[in-house]
Amino acid sequence: MIEILEKPAAGPVIRLHNADNVVIARSNVEIGAKLGDGLTCRSQVPSGHKIAARAIKQGEPILKYNVTIGFAAADIAPGTFVHSHNMEFREFDRDYAYAQDYRPVQLLPESERATFMGIVRANGQIATRNYIGVLSTVNCSATVVHKIAEWFTPERLAEFPNVDGVVAFAHGTGCGMEMTGEPMDLLRRTMAGYALHANLAGALVVGLGCERNQVSKLFKEQGLEPSSRLRSFVMQDEGGTAKTIAAGVAAVKEMLPEANRVSRTRVPAGHIMVGLQCGGSDGFSSITANPALGAAMDILVRHGGTAILSETPEIYGVEHTLTRRARSREVGERLIARIRWWKDEYTVGRDTQINGVVSPGNQTGGLANIFEKSLGSSMKGGTGPLMEVYRYAEPVKQKGLVFMDTPGFDPVSATGQIAGGANVIMFTTGRGSMFGAKPVPSVKLATNTPMYNRLKDDMDINCGGILDGTATLQQMGQEIFELLLRVVSGEKTRGEVLGLGDHEFVPWNIGVTG
Repeated sequence: MIEILEKPAAGPVIRLHNADNVVIARSNVEIGAKLGDGLTCRSQVPSGHKIAARAIKQGEPILKYNVTIGFAAADIAPGTFVHSHNMEFREFDRDYAYAQDYRPVQLLPESERATFMGIVRANGQIATRNYIGVLSTVNCSATVVHKIAEWFTPERLAEFPNVDGVVAFAHGTGCGMEMTGEPMDLLRRTMAGYALHANLAGALVVGLGCERNQVSKLFKEQGLEPSSRLRSFVMQDEGGTAKTIAAGVAAVKEMLPEANRVSRTRVPAGHIMVGLQCGGSDGFSSITANPALGAAMDILVRHGGTAILSETPEIYGVEHTLTRRARSREVGERLIARIRWWKDEYTVGRDTQINGVVSPGNQTGGLANIFEKSLGSSMKGGTGPLMEVYRYAEPVKQKGLVFMDTPGFDPVSATGQIAGGANVIMFTTGRGSMFGAKPVPSVKLATNTPMYNRLKDDMDINCGGILDGTATLQQMGQEIFELLLRVVSGEKTRGEVLGLGDHEFVPWNIGVTG
């Protein structure tokens, strides 16, 4: 397990572990600045970036949190700026030590567990929001589902105050793809996960008619049963675009009165399932927002809830810290099997993140490569045991910390988590990411105060207080947990106020387009 500082000491730089050979610039550092412990800065170093704390020989591991994040590409003098220009990304041996550090979660007594105001569905599902969804089986019906949803303006929904909205879930595939196999299975289970999601009071599924992802096959293979809350339309059978839009609008109108007949009741926090995301990460992500979110997830898990860690490329390099905490060797091996598929099959020879290259924003923010980014990304899950590993969009049944195999691209990753049952997304960002995730709320956590102040309209909480010395990690974790309870009880996030989330349904397309 990675040792995380409770509260970084004051000063121009932050030392994260006594064994580290780099320190982190708290703010922009000038040449000649005195950094403490006899260290003088030899370069101009932006905030969040690394500075050599001692002499580092060529080939020696660069250590952050006493974890290898790369290797010195040349001899590096003390006080030197350390980044991708003098760091080398290459493989190194990692001991997976399956289940060696597994410790069961100490659940709180039921009488002491938190509660929230949720919507209890007839089938026992617990919702955090109340939408009607309109899904396309194929890109050819994407415009139609958007037109149906767009008809239901705030003015037309005014008489249904308990309905959060009518939202379209369109995508760019569904035809020109493999008829059978994992790519089609993945798309169909993603769509089924949304159609049956607790946050949808009703759903329409709209197809063209001649596509490969046939409505009938989707319903049959995913066990979907037509009902008053789940209906389907095929454009070629309905008589075309205009008639399908009219039929869809009429169907939603029929659903609205029943959808509006809901109220929130007090339910256990164990019904909360959080999809964990990070985007626009920076050098402070591993110091503030990510470990603070992890602390909040440790609290949630003790209350019986579920945290879904994902973004497989963004745990690569630190996956051994998860396999050691797996509840069994089999769970740990399932995680490594997914990583090997990425490395040995999916991304061979590709200029992708898991092969070392992170985004320009990550680079500017202080992250040199995927090992360094993964170090922070993995912290979102907290310190508890890894209970299960899921494929993309599989229904999540296991409580506690689990892992779902997804890409690092936020809309695709969150789509898989929501299809799996996540009823809220918690999203850390250092550079500033603007993201929504209908039909669930998405909570934004800023890693640093300057960005939070600059982007207040989009950020829900500032974790920069850890860096500023105004809050400890555990205090911030508790604050995040309390915000989570308010949001799942109905408090709107900044993204919801801005109306974000209409275009972030992006199923993972892993197959051939032909």
